[in-house]
Amino acid sequence: MITQTALIADRDTVGWRFDNTYSRLPDIFFAPAKPATARAPRVSILNHRLADELGLDLGAMSPEVAAALFAGQALPAGSQPIAQAYAGHQFGGFTMLGDGRAILLGEHRTPSGRLVDIQLKGAGPTRFSRSGDGLAALGPMLREYVISEAMSALGIPTTRSLAVVTTGERVYRESALRGAILTRVAASHLRVGTFQYLATRQDPSNLRVLADYAIARHYPELIDAPRKYLEFFRAVMDRQASLIARWQLVGFIHGVMNTDNMAISGETIDYGPCAFMNAYRPDTVFSSIDHAGRYAYGNQPAIAQWNLARFAETLLPLLDSDQEKAIAIASEALGEYPALFERHWLAGMRKKLGLQTGEADDVELIRSLLDWMQESRADFTNTFRDLSSEEPPAGDRYQVPNFQAWYSRWRLRLSRDGRPSTAAYAVMRTVNPAVIPRNHRVEEALSAAEGHDDLSVLHRLLAALASPFEAGAESAQYQDPPLDDCNYRTFCGT
Repeated sequence: MITQTALIADRDTVGWRFDNTYSRLPDIFFAPAKPATARAPRVSILNHRLADELGLDLGAMSPEVAAALFAGQALPAGSQPIAQAYAGHQFGGFTMLGDGRAILLGEHRTPSGRLVDIQLKGAGPTRFSRSGDGLAALGPMLREYVISEAMSALGIPTTRSLAVVTTGERVYRESALRGAILTRVAASHLRVGTFQYLATRQDPSNLRVLADYAIARHYPELIDAPRKYLEFFRAVMDRQASLIARWQLVGFIHGVMNTDNMAISGETIDYGPCAFMNAYRPDTVFSSIDHAGRYAYGNQPAIAQWNLARFAETLLPLLDSDQEKAIAIASEALGEYPALFERHWLAGMRKKLGLQTGEADDVELIRSLLDWMQESRADFTNTFRDLSSEEPPAGDRYQVPNFQAWYSRWRLRLSRDGRPSTAAYAVMRTVNPAVIPRNHRVEEALSAAEGHDDLSVLHRLLAALASPFEAGAESAQYQDPPLDDCNYRTFCGT
């Protein structure tokens, strides 16, 4: 049996360097929290690659110590566990929220000097749990691990997953499930909802404290800007426009784009009912709770603007003391979003089609391809990957007149682009993935882990997802879409 002294000694060899800047903010921003007791914690998976990037040595711990650490039973030296306060519009309805099943241990400073949040998700109830149990089940935590690591490999800003441990406890949802805790690493957990929390309390003094903190942490170049709060809003808007464009470019559907799930840092956060689209349909929804399709694939850009409008509302007292002038300033800035998103999306789409220059008809060329994909129910990922080869795409789907006419137009457009076609195809293969986390493959891995305690399927999937732009014999099985996923549903896990 491992002693508490040995536990602490091994735990502190990992290399944590906690700072806890958020805990030094006024008490209104958070509440102290303590992870719940876990009866028999056990490691499911550790992310050694991420640990190396963070300057942590997970190999310095025994499995027992690692399990205790990532279950919150032995806290890292220097950590100060808290639950953050925030609010949010959930499916359009406003709610006061907060970390109901997550505990922020603090911020770890990496060897490069970057601060990252270390959070335990599913570690038990907090002051903000609102009668919830504060716990999480193994399946949803492994889903977040898989999807967040896939997004990172695709080059999309995202939170990361450092570990998943089982707790030895049961979590009750529709049935009894194995309890688990995920360790999430994030640039921060500041959200649009964090600002809404302060705005709703009509606390302009602390709102300014929060804005200054967010600027110093994520946009330090704006600290001395003449109109720094307006420029802060514009900077957040630009990062969000870029992020949502990147989602669209790989067919990612977040599933629950509530304002409390929009990070000020510009990272993808909260992988609940998320999934990747297979056949191209803008109305694709996989979330079990999105009955009206509010967060469908095609709605994501507009929802981001709606969320940014809520963010702008919180900043009005900082933009001008005259509310009417503040509204005018915010409205003018927010009006820049559609063109901003279009620029990010168009730049990404041009790259997916091997184009390095711009022509006026490029948007129509892209839209024509997407229209054909929708009509023919073509797979989004595989279509772009098939176009990335020097050889014309094979298969009956591509032999129809509509596609052949489009393909001829595209090849003509490529010929005017000013570089050899081989170079264009090479670029395309760096942005059009061969492998994404296909829904049926994710479910296969989660089922093996949950039902049979078999992590081998998960590890093979993660190995393929780690190199998404490489197509080889080992990854071939992960490239085929399911026969039909129209009835596929994902769940938030709460």
